[in-house]
Amino acid sequence: MGIISAILGLFGFGIGSTVGLVIGYFLFIFHQPTDVENPEIHPLIEQNSEDLQKLLPEIPVWIKNPDYDRIDWLNKFMEHMWPYLDKAICKMAKQIAEPIIAEQIPKYKIDSVEFEELTLGSLPPTFQGMKVYNTEEKELMMELGLKWAANPNILVAVKAFGLRATIQVIDLQVFATPRITLKPLVPSFPCFANIHVSLMEKPHVDFGVKLLGADIMSIPGAYRIVQELIKDQVANMYLWPKRLEVQVMDSSKAMQKPVGILDINVLRAMKLKKKDLLGASDPYVKLKLMDDKLPYKKTTVKHKNLNPEWNEEFSFVVTDPESQVLMLKVYDWEQVGSHDKMGLNIIQLKELIPEEPKVMTLDLLKNLNPDDNQNEKSRGQLVVEVNYKPFKDDELPSNLENSGEVQKAPEGTPDNGGLLVIIVHEAQDMEGKHHTNPSVRINFRGEERKTKTLKKNRDPRWEEEFQFVLDEPPTNDKIHVEVVSTSKRMGLRHPKETLGHVDIYLADVVNNKRINERYHLIDSKNGRIQIEMQWRTAS
Repeated sequence: MGIISAILGLFGFGIGSTVGLVIGYFLFIFHQPTDVENPEIHPLIEQNSEDLQKLLPEIPVWIKNPDYDRIDWLNKFMEHMWPYLDKAICKMAKQIAEPIIAEQIPKYKIDSVEFEELTLGSLPPTFQGMKVYNTEEKELMMELGLKWAANPNILVAVKAFGLRATIQVIDLQVFATPRITLKPLVPSFPCFANIHVSLMEKPHVDFGVKLLGADIMSIPGAYRIVQELIKDQVANMYLWPKRLEVQVMDSSKAMQKPVGILDINVLRAMKLKKKDLLGASDPYVKLKLMDDKLPYKKTTVKHKNLNPEWNEEFSFVVTDPESQVLMLKVYDWEQVGSHDKMGLNIIQLKELIPEEPKVMTLDLLKNLNPDDNQNEKSRGQLVVEVNYKPFKDDELPSNLENSGEVQKAPEGTPDNGGLLVIIVHEAQDMEGKHHTNPSVRINFRGEERKTKTLKKNRDPRWEEEFQFVLDEPPTNDKIHVEVVSTSKRMGLRHPKETLGHVDIYLADVVNNKRINERYHLIDSKNGRIQIEMQWRTAS
């Protein structure tokens, strides 16, 4: 009898437990409270600290954090564009998901998976604020505060083993802080090559799932399990520093990677005109590939010579031989005042035969207008030898436009030394007391280099590069950078004035190979200057 009683007791316990769970499940789902009270509304000033703490997640991020900007304009844009964005996003999602589903369903013996309904609803996401980072690189980095309480209708029909089931996703909520980086920035529309997306913290995701019409998220414990599972899976894929990368365009094509080298030997000039009062001239030649950001290259000055011989060689990196033009200008050097232009001419690279050196005699012109009668006047001739050498496929350099890459020093650099490269990018908020025509002077080991002068410009952009060949690393050295404004107006009491200066120590450049920073200028109210420095060695 004892055995029979034990068996009946266990059987009764099993039936009772099962019936209790079923009754509890339906009571949990269908029980609706009838004593819900109307909420009390109080001004914020009357709330205590505990209540305010509960409200913090609902406060826009631009109020809590002054680094974030308010972007109501973007929310207004999303509101008007959402009906069209909804259709476009859903169409793209189906195009991405359907091939993946078709590849996976045979593994699980599923007949078909189809989208019967797919819409993200009528409520667009809202952005609580945006923070933009200044990294001094060729990129745009921004963080967004995203909140989205959506009313989607995603209905998927699954057929397997002769049965059909529907799964519906409803009532979606997403709170996230994505970091979006557009890089590299390129001079072709849309002006960036890739989009990188990372999440700065685990997102909050909440949604309802109906299986055969029943909300399975209402099962006790299921909601928490699914929430944590989604957070962990999304974090494993996209939590910073991991990221989602979307390619917009081929960055190598957008940046116009180098395709060859143009070698030019400035041989001599003939029958130049007299510019000096004593019946002579001091000529030199300036050379540059047009549309190139680098400054002009110059020959040496030949004093008191109307038929100078230089025999000096220069090289230029070519990115588009079909459109690029080599500009050559001959100047008369003056010790005081500006240098006089003696004449100019151009060489179109598309007219050169690759790998065939060519000696060219160019008539010096006043300007490049073919209809100008002044070009018929003789101004002398310039003799040069040019040779365009395109890269072979195995010689094509990769990622030369990558701002983070440091090239090797050229041949002839001292073994224990290297090449110090200083690139003056731009400055902001320059302001002089009498005039603002800024240029930059760089003083290193007693040697001075200077950028061009930009007239009436408070935010100048130079993009000029200077190089110093050194026998040893400049670990204990510094450079002195000074922004100077000059004016040539007659009778001005202050023809020159300093707009600010800064000393930059080079130990970090040697250790890191490259730095690119924005420095606050001393003796300037708000002035800043962006300087990039590289230490290139043969190794």
